Amino acid sequence: MSQNSKYIHKSHNVTVLLYHIVSSARYRRVVFTESVDLVLVKVCEEIEKRYEISFLEIGTDDDHIHFLVQSVPSYSVTKIVRMIRSLIAREVFKECPEVKKQLWGGEFWGKGYFVNTVGQHGTEKLIAKYVKNQGVEKKYKKLKTNYQLKLF
Repeated sequence: MSQNSKYIHKSHNVTVLLYHIVSSARYRRVVFTESVDLVLVKVCEEIEKRYEISFLEIGTDDDHIHFLVQSVPSYSVTKIVRMIRSLIAREVFKECPEVKKQLWGGEFWGKGYFVNTVGQHGTEKLIAKYVKNQGVEKKYKKLKTNYQLKLF
């Protein structure tokens, strides 16, 4: 699944939206086995075919998973996470019934998750510096410069 992010061109915008998503199994159980990983990859490939979501990287540990995902602005982060988690849970329970027993027949995922945006061309400091310095050479208005930026 490893691939590079790309510019997504729509009729009125061009975007590169990247998210690092981390989600753990319910009760932090060790459920990401080889058989679960195979189902997981298959589901993610199907999601890519049906939705405007690309999985650039997927990595599992015994009890949690990391995704590097690219999507479009019409999908909120919450929608992306819900979609991924619900489709994976349904298929894992269907194809790996032992996991459902291990989780006492309940839910596959823990209640929370972590999401972070990922910059393709710069860090938060670099972008803040770029925005802060707009108008220095030309006569642009600075609308807001409350960002506390420590320069080198």
